[in-house]
Parts: sequence; C-alpha cells; structure tokens
Amino acid sequence: MTAPRIVIALGGNALLRRGEQAKAETQRHNVNDAAAALAGLAGEYELVVTHGNGPQVGLLALEADAYKGVPPYPLDVLGAESQGMIGYLLTQALQNELPGRAVVAVLTQVAVAAADPAFFRPSKPIGPVYSAREARAIGIEHGWAMAHDGSYVRRVVASPMPTEIVEADSIELLLGSGAVVVCAGGGGIPVVREAGGVRGVEAVIDKDLTAALLAETLGASRLVLATDVPYVERDWHTPAASRIETATSAELRRSSFAAGSMGPKVEAACRFVERTGGSCGIGALSELAALVRGDAGTQIVSRRPVLATR
Repeated sequence: MTAPRIVIALGGNALLRRGEQAKAETQRHNVNDAAAALAGLAGEYELVVTHGNGPQVGLLALEADAYKGVPPYPLDVLGAESQGMIGYLLTQALQNELPGRAVVAVLTQVAVAAADPAFFRPSKPIGPVYSAREARAIGIEHGWAMAHDGSYVRRVVASPMPTEIVEADSIELLLGSGAVVVCAGGGGIPVVREAGGVRGVEAVIDKDLTAALLAETLGASRLVLATDVPYVERDWHTPAASRIETATSAELRRSSFAAGSMGPKVEAACRFVERTGGSCGIGALSELAALVRGDAGTQIVSRRPVLATR
C-alpha cells in the first residue's frame, strides 16, 4: 500500500526565530530540531519538505550591497543561494536522522507572470527586523521599501503569484524512488517563461503559496504549514482574539488575517483545500507530529463532516 504523500512547509522559525542573530551555528541548531521532528514522519508518509528563506535572503542582500566591487546580485540569484544553503543544512540533518534513506534537495525554479501587479506593490518581508528609526535610515540608504512586520519593520519586495513548479517532474521521479525531497525553498527561484526558455526576475515568492501549488501539482493529500504559533486566531492581537481549531475554507474566507504574516498561510490553505479536496494544518513546528495527524493546530477542510442521524 502506497504511503500518503504530504507537503510540509517549514516557516522561517525552523532556522531563525525572531530576534535571533543570523549565525550559522544558530541556524544549524534550529534545523536539527526541525529534522528530528520530520524524521519521525518519514516512515509513515511520502515526505516533501519546503521552507522559508526570508531572513536568509535578506541577509544575503545586505551582504551583496555592502561589497561595492560589483553590482548587487538580483533577488533570483540570492534566492538560489539561500536554497542551496538551507537545502544543505536540512538534507544533512535529515540524513543524520534517517541513515540509509535518500534525502535530496532540488534547486527549484517557480514560474510567475511577468505582468503580475505585485511587481508594482512590494509586500513580502525579507531580511532582519529593525526599529522604526533604523528602518527609515536603511530604506533611504539602499532605496528599499520598508513596512511593518508585527511590532518590527522589515524590507519588503515584490511577491508575485506562483503559477508553475518548473522541476515538478524531477521531484516526482525522486519521490517515486523513495527519497525524501527538500524543494521549492523560499517560494522557489522566481522566473518567467518566454520564447526560448526562462529568465529570473527580481522578486521573492511567498513560501506558503508555493507550498500549496507544490502540494497540488504533486497530488499530495495533505498540506502542513509549520510556523511559530500554535493556531490561527481571529482578531489576532486584540482583546477579542480567539483560536480557530477547525474551519472550512469558506468560513476562513469570511474573516481577514494579517497580510504580512498569517494572511498568506490562510490563503494558501484555502487554495489547496478548494482545488484538491485535501486538508491543511497550520500550527506550531514544536507540535509537528500532532499537527500532521490533525490533533493540533488549526485544521482546514473542504467541508465539515455530516453528523449521522437516527
């Protein structure tokens, strides 16, 4: 009997928690914790893992801008660099947890539309967090758009909608061979299709929206978005805040969620559930096994079960 296929998207907290320094040893320690949780699921499921890269790609952008010998590298190249770095850390940690099991990281391009209006409305937070005063100075110095991300301020960049996983066939072949696959990190390397092939574009695609597209493309039965909060909440950060344990996509769409944080996760969950009839869990990485089973976090379903009547 074939094991069910699931896609697990690790939030940026898998490598860097808010306020932590972006040191290599910190990221390695955090990813080892994530790998231990993932390894416990690898015997039950065909496992596809994707991850965020917001802090890492933002740090790479700062480093590139600091060296004046060459023009700064564009975001698609920096995204590829961050995929390689995080893919290395994740695959090594998973290989150590799963001796004898193939674990493969796939450098993944994700197509977007060249005319996507998101290119004119930067909204995706990347890089370190700043105070409002620091953010103003850095934004002026680099010519970057800055916006609030919770109680902090971060750089924001264009975040077009993902339309195609370019390496989907290769990922499918690897899964068919029994490998655990790490792919589409950071939302994928943003490219547009044009006559003769593809070319990279200056953007960062939302990781959760790409995870939903990845899960749909691969025929996964379940999508899991692991983050640093235990539930989706209505009226978040207000006295009326209340956690959501189970909801249909239609119910969630009647509420609003923060555009820079939970909003994309809810939208990704709703898209996957509506397009596939599958289910999605959103919750804490620290409760990953229970989240996958549906015993923790917020569970999003296509419809509520009909209760039996006599």
